[in-house]
Amino acid sequence: MIEMKLFCLPYAGGSESAFYSWKGHMQPDIEICPIQLKGRGRRFNEPCYESLEEAVQDIFEQVQAERKGDDYALFGHSMGSLLAYELYYQMSGAGAEKPVHIFFSGYKAPNRIRKKEKLHTLPNPIFKKKIVELGGTPEELINHKELFELFIPILKSDFKMVENYIYQERNSKIDCDITVLNGKEDAMSKEDVSDWKHHTSGHFTAYYFEGNHFFLHHHVEKITGIINHSLTASRTF
Repeated sequence: MIEMKLFCLPYAGGSESAFYSWKGHMQPDIEICPIQLKGRGRRFNEPCYESLEEAVQDIFEQVQAERKGDDYALFGHSMGSLLAYELYYQMSGAGAEKPVHIFFSGYKAPNRIRKKEKLHTLPNPIFKKKIVELGGTPEELINHKELFELFIPILKSDFKMVENYIYQERNSKIDCDITVLNGKEDAMSKEDVSDWKHHTSGHFTAYYFEGNHFFLHHHVEKITGIINHSLTASRTF
């Protein structure tokens, strides 16, 4: 019997498939629910989001439709962390049931200053080069020119949402425990990660993994183990 749903939000260019391998590692009463974003996966034919607000509203509606009264938690990696952060406040503002736990992965605390460079405005050849340099892009995509060309509008849309984001301090903190995960070789300072603790009135825990920004692909068992343990501690029943 499912008693907890974990809604997973992908990184820029990612889809729900990024979390499929997690399903075999979760406790039986925790269901992995990857969020389906526009422009990819089963929603490939839908136009990409024009803004972060549009994406958050779409995710909000999906979570409300799929939750069906179960307790739920959120997991976001990179762009997905920012979406999870804003989704929490969308839920709170709408008077909807809030998550019992949020996992922020591979993303600075939202108040931390980011680079001013806007990759989404670059010409496609330069943008593609930058994306490859960031790592995490599958080799089969890099080596398949036509496929990569189809993928660029999705990536640019996602980068646009993140790069145009303007942080606004909230009057209330996140009212649940949060867990932050990060790669040791990712381009973040300890303050970028530790500042997340100022965004919650609950308990803050941080974990560091070997690897770069896409460490989550190489530590599935460890990450799902942390999730299982954290959600068991977060039960409201």
